[in-house]
Amino acid sequence: MLVASMNPCPCGFYGSSEKECKCTEKQIKQYKSKISGPILDRIDIQVIVPSVKYDKLAGKRGERSEVIRERVNNARQVQLERYKGLDIYANADLTPKLIETVCKLNEPSKIILKKSFEQMKLSARAYSRILKVARTIADLDGKKDIDSTHIIEAIGYRSLDRK
Repeated sequence: MLVASMNPCPCGFYGSSEKECKCTEKQIKQYKSKISGPILDRIDIQVIVPSVKYDKLAGKRGERSEVIRERVNNARQVQLERYKGLDIYANADLTPKLIETVCKLNEPSKIILKKSFEQMKLSARAYSRILKVARTIADLDGKKDIDSTHIIEAIGYRSLDRK
């Protein structure tokens, strides 16, 4: 597993509502080009995380870790059962052939995925990544089938692919 982070620009404030970015468009473009498209394409989940104010951090907490852990353990159990005897440990290990079997989409989901590909100019690799992530989201949601909400969420995790 790879977990990485980077600033949105050299000064770190591009897109911030708190502080003005001092970078030129050329500097931002040059900075973002430091990570190549093929490498970026191999990162399954890409999320832009805005800065968080102290009040938000010190305020009400989100979902409890125990609840999240239970949901993750349930999804892992579903995957272990699904892939029993296939020499596959998780959705991330799916082969192209198994993606066809395990990640079937209903018509609305296909339409959403097709439109996203056309608008975002996504790669073939991004296609399989989106399907694997959508399958995992559905597993975490306790759903047997992938639906359009899972596809939309998985596409949302390709934020750095947006042109």
